[in-house]
Amino acid sequence: TIGLVAGIIGVIFRLNNMKINDIAEGFAQGAKDLLPAALVVGMAKGIVIILGGDDPTSASVLNTILHSAGQLFDGVPEVISAWFMFVFQSIFNFFVVSGSGQAALTMPLMAPLADIAGVTRQVAVLAFQLGDGLTNIIVPTSAALMGTLGAARLDWGKWFAFIIKFQLILFGLASVFIIAAVLINFS
Repeated sequence: TIGLVAGIIGVIFRLNNMKINDIAEGFAQGAKDLLPAALVVGMAKGIVIILGGDDPTSASVLNTILHSAGQLFDGVPEVISAWFMFVFQSIFNFFVVSGSGQAALTMPLMAPLADIAGVTRQVAVLAFQLGDGLTNIIVPTSAALMGTLGAARLDWGKWFAFIIKFQLILFGLASVFIIAAVLINFS
């Protein structure tokens, strides 16, 4: 509806000397450019559904992955445990890009996991925030990223090659912050 109104305003005020056919052709071209991104977003949601959905209370492959990850932290030093929480959240963001969905799935595990590992719960939250937030600019299952790349007519492979060095810098900085948070007993 907004696109239609914008097109009509463009014709009425003769912006760019547009005619109705120009608006229709522009709309069709824009839809054509965004279709691949929409398909990727749909497939990403399909992956989540195939793996059992994002309900933390039901049995699913995703919840099994979370449980198994929790068992790996038993007996590991606090700094390493916190860093692995960050790495896990970063990887898990590929499967569940939604911040609230990822929080609903992982935080019920990460909070007690932090207690077991001797890490404050605030460090677990920091690991979640950094793992979720920093990877959104690189994971191809992100609707926002793929939609933006589609609108910009930029292939994800080219974007990945461009952004990977910056992403590694962010990963290194986030690792330093996680380690520092454990060492100062951030709470």
